[in-house]
Amino acid sequence: MAPAMPILDNTLARRVFLHRHMLGQPPQGPGKGVDLLQLIRDLGFVQVDSVQTVARAHHMILLARRPAYRPHHLTPLLERDRSLFEHWTHDAAIVPSEFYPHWRLRFARDAQKLPARWSGWQGDDYLAELDRILAHVRDHGEVCAADLHDDPRPAGEPGWWNWHPSKTALEYLWRAGQLSIARRQGFRKQYDLPERVLPEAARHPQPTAQESIDWLNAAALDRLGFATSGEIAAFWAHVTPAEAAAWCAEERAAGRLEEVSLLCADGRARKVLTRPGLLEEAATLAPAPGRIRVLSPFDPALRDRNRAERLFGFVYRIEIFVPAPKRQYGYYVFPLLEGERLIGRIDMKVQRETSTLEVARLWLEPGVQASKGRMARLEAELGRVARFAGCEAITYAPRWIAES
Repeated sequence: MAPAMPILDNTLARRVFLHRHMLGQPPQGPGKGVDLLQLIRDLGFVQVDSVQTVARAHHMILLARRPAYRPHHLTPLLERDRSLFEHWTHDAAIVPSEFYPHWRLRFARDAQKLPARWSGWQGDDYLAELDRILAHVRDHGEVCAADLHDDPRPAGEPGWWNWHPSKTALEYLWRAGQLSIARRQGFRKQYDLPERVLPEAARHPQPTAQESIDWLNAAALDRLGFATSGEIAAFWAHVTPAEAAAWCAEERAAGRLEEVSLLCADGRARKVLTRPGLLEEAATLAPAPGRIRVLSPFDPALRDRNRAERLFGFVYRIEIFVPAPKRQYGYYVFPLLEGERLIGRIDMKVQRETSTLEVARLWLEPGVQASKGRMARLEAELGRVARFAGCEAITYAPRWIAES
């Protein structure tokens, strides 16, 4: 008879998951310099997004783990030390420069697939711009899209993603690894040659495709703790599902992976892969601190909405295309983590003219009460967020706590 599959119960699974996402530890540390770089290295990457109802996504992600973090702490790592670079995972992201060699796999694949993908979206005119723009950057230094064309959008076609061919060419060259982002002005990208942006030590290693596939899969599992092969492939969004599945099979055959039964929040079991010894490690982990933390909608712990639902019983989806009157929640609401439980979501934004954090609505999950102690913890967290955002006051809408 085959031995019974090891069981990872839901409580310990949440604990492992939060520790691997740096949310299981007390949120402390200077949040700058070596400490900040190590935090991003441990996470793998931090997603960049332009929305800032309170602050931009990458800043909110880092704040949830380091209350002492401030946005200006990130700039030296990106623009002076060059220990971080900006490129693509499932979306634009900030990544440790030591990982750059394994992005060559992504560069090669994007260079091959993007022309076909973009032809129906941006047209093919940008392809004729590539050599000209590379020569311009080589001769004149860093550029932004506005340096190459007065208006980065075609006349009469306004929109965030309606790019002029020169802007499309810049994005293609960046995605293909022929340009790098030297810095940002506001949220505008400034592009330059990789050899003028990235440290020599990051640029010179030349791993084979298979070496990068192995590294990417192993690094993904290390940061997730447990996963299916599909979740491993999706972590960096570099390797294919078939490549991740083949790697998992080889690692299992070599005894470096084992299959366990993960108990989900609804009681159902799901087969996942772990490193041997994970269950023993889980038993030694301290519970996550009981304080409340505001998470970004783009937090890596929540990026996979299906996994968040399975693990935490938390349904979190932003219905962008549903008309506002039919939405249950606002477009951009912040999840609330208390200890090892996602307890609700809060709708708030900064009014910069008045330096005020305006709280519009709080929805607590079923069974979660607005107790005196919980509300005190929430108000303490909102105070931290307000100070981070440069607000001098917090206001609450009438009847801001939704009835359960």
